Amino acid sequence: MEAKALIGFLRVMARLKDAPRHCWTPGGRRESVAEHSWRVSLMAMLMKDEFPGVDIDKVVRMCLVHDIGEAITGDIPTFLKTDADRAVEGKEVDALIGGLPEPWPEDLGALFAEMDALQTPEAKLYKALDRMEAIQSHNESGADSWLPLEYELNLTYGEREAAFSPYLSALRAEMRRETEAIIDDAKQRGIAPEG
Repeated sequence: MEAKALIGFLRVMARLKDAPRHCWTPGGRRESVAEHSWRVSLMAMLMKDEFPGVDIDKVVRMCLVHDIGEAITGDIPTFLKTDADRAVEGKEVDALIGGLPEPWPEDLGALFAEMDALQTPEAKLYKALDRMEAIQSHNESGADSWLPLEYELNLTYGEREAAFSPYLSALRAEMRRETEAIIDDAKQRGIAPEG
């Protein structure tokens, strides 16, 4: 890739460092989209032994690029994101990758199509890890940073995506146990919502 094209693309991607997510870090500041994407990618890399028949390098690539549209749109929490928001983000992704020299538009376009279809083991693994990283981040930041609706959402978010794999289901169950302990603590401290 020509240096100027690479630098231009990286300049746009740098916005992900400043694009805040709904989640907070354990240190008490807003997490960035870039931080989320990095940790989802790390999770994928660490799954190599658990998924020997899966192209983990492809999963890592999916995790690295899955939120690049948010460099333009910003992050919209899953419980607020509409089909219209997803359509706008999809157009932004198409524009971003379409501006790259060949073979990148075709390669990345095929990767995003696979991710959207959620039919391959790689796409299913990426999506499950994306969801579970969000839960892990919420657990690490603690209930003080949660919205009232997250007490219920954090118990179930990502379970459906993890269900295709006994390993991921067990990992998600462990995260749920942590969430339950956090909720119990929040109830004892009187900060959990009624209900």
